[in-house]
Amino acid sequence: MSEEKHHHLFHHKKDEEERPVSGSEYGGGYAAEAVATGESEYDRYKKEEKHHKHKEHLGEVGAVAAGAFALYEKHEAKKDPENAHRHKITEEIAATAAVGAGGYVLHEHHEKKKDHKNAQEASSEKKHHLFG
Repeated sequence: MSEEKHHHLFHHKKDEEERPVSGSEYGGGYAAEAVATGESEYDRYKKEEKHHKHKEHLGEVGAVAAGAFALYEKHEAKKDPENAHRHKITEEIAATAAVGAGGYVLHEHHEKKKDHKNAQEASSEKKHHLFG
């Protein structure tokens, strides 16, 4: 039985075909891929910028959803006095999740700005700004 192929639910690749982990540092997963595919440094930064923009939008959706759920639970606490304590606890948890999602959005926004700046430097675009 050890020589037969084992079908696992999530692992479809054979053990000897494992891929090495790329990007040992935080957020550096695209560097090794760019070298392997022959992408230019500018293209790599633009790809990372697009990736961070997408994650930023997902974070915004999460923040709005958590905030809406917190407001719903606040309404339920007033509407259902028997279970008001449970609704207030759930409201606080949802509000905390909304704040956390907002922090994540800010983080991704800064990562996007950093990649945009790096892409401009990689393309040797020198724009003359008077103030900044």
